[in-house]
Amino acid sequence: MNLYVGIDLHSTNSYIGIINDDFKNVMEKRVPNNKDKILNILAQYSDKIIGVVVESTYNWYWLVDALMAAGYKVHLANPAAMKQYEGIKYLNDKHDANWLAKMLKLGILPEGYIFPKNTRAIRDLLRRRGSLVQKRTAFKLMLQQIYSNQKGESLSNNAMEKMKYAEAEKLFEEEAWQMNGLCLYETSQHLKKQITEIEKYVLKQCKDEWSYKGLKTVPGVGVVLGLTIALETGPIERFLTAGDYASYARCVPTAYWSNKKKKGTGNQKNGNKYLAWAYAEAASFCMRHCEEAKMFYQRKTAKTNKPKAYRALANKLSKACYFIMRDGMAFDVNKLFQN
Repeated sequence: MNLYVGIDLHSTNSYIGIINDDFKNVMEKRVPNNKDKILNILAQYSDKIIGVVVESTYNWYWLVDALMAAGYKVHLANPAAMKQYEGIKYLNDKHDANWLAKMLKLGILPEGYIFPKNTRAIRDLLRRRGSLVQKRTAFKLMLQQIYSNQKGESLSNNAMEKMKYAEAEKLFEEEAWQMNGLCLYETSQHLKKQITEIEKYVLKQCKDEWSYKGLKTVPGVGVVLGLTIALETGPIERFLTAGDYASYARCVPTAYWSNKKKKGTGNQKNGNKYLAWAYAEAASFCMRHCEEAKMFYQRKTAKTNKPKAYRALANKLSKACYFIMRDGMAFDVNKLFQN
């Protein structure tokens, strides 16, 4: 008899539930987060296990990699797309693990993509760069606020970027404010160094990838956006159509319609938020470097509004990038904006 495994993964332990074709529990047990202990438990049923479901929590890498290395068919459950019956009054880890296994058996499991292990670390490193950029921006804004508070003047971003340590020491007269300013300045400079090193390392690893080189031909897509799109997309073959890819990049509207009336919005968390950011930025930059893109945006704005026009342009760029990555071709403005 076939068996289906659901693993409810937590920070320190996991709850394993195994069911058979008749949806009856074969085994259920809570175990520490130790790959050897989990594999030893599953080994007793390995010849009958059809698949193992792991929920896509923040710490799934180690478990999914261990299960795949052991030869199991692993499915990564997408929590943003899963919804349990709302009439249930009591839920626990046992129910969650068995629910994952039941959805696999029924063929209704919403699955997330298991990104290839060999490029996963590079992708996450680029994500870390984005986080550092946000933190550095916050420190720079703090320094600007303090300067404006003490001097009654504005400290431009260009001035801060060109500022040397000796100049930062002289920003404020009082000792406490000097220390405050230097703390923010030095932290900002350290983050800048880390960001630059990450960019150099990721670019070195990906500069020869044909998908990245093709993306660089899109007007307004530079090094960071090109790397982000290439690494967050992964193997383009996993998307059957350009529309599927645009949906994954959150470049299509989400809405519920009935009788020609909008009844609400759909699941806005489905898709890749990093690709959504990348294509939003690409749309903004593309209008500066491509006259056809600017004209398309203006036509859309006249018919709808600016947010919808931005999304429409991002949608067109995402579909263009899909064909660039799939077919190994360069960007063609005439194909994208032809009447």
